[in-house]
Amino acid sequence: MARAFTPKVITANDLLEGDVIYFTAQDTWTRELSEAELITDEAEAQLRLLEAEKQNIKIVGAYLADAKAGPNGPEPTHFREEFRRTGPSNYFHGKQEAEANV
Repeated sequence: MARAFTPKVITANDLLEGDVIYFTAQDTWTRELSEAELITDEAEAQLRLLEAEKQNIKIVGAYLADAKAGPNGPEPTHFREEFRRTGPSNYFHGKQEAEANV
């Protein structure tokens, strides 16, 4: 029996700045996971990944990451994706510093 498909988001890194980015339903990239397209169909996920990979002058390393629907949009289901989203944990800088000062 085949396993049920786990919903996915498409994530990559911004080619110039290195930030973690997510593919939206409008075929654009965002730095906010909550704005990412949550894909619930396996075949559609593969097609959307191919579409995202075409934008290789903007991104590098696109892949499908497990996610779940949350109250404010997609949320990570694995520690790795949460870590990528928030950045290194050795001290506050970049995204972490901005979030700490909110």
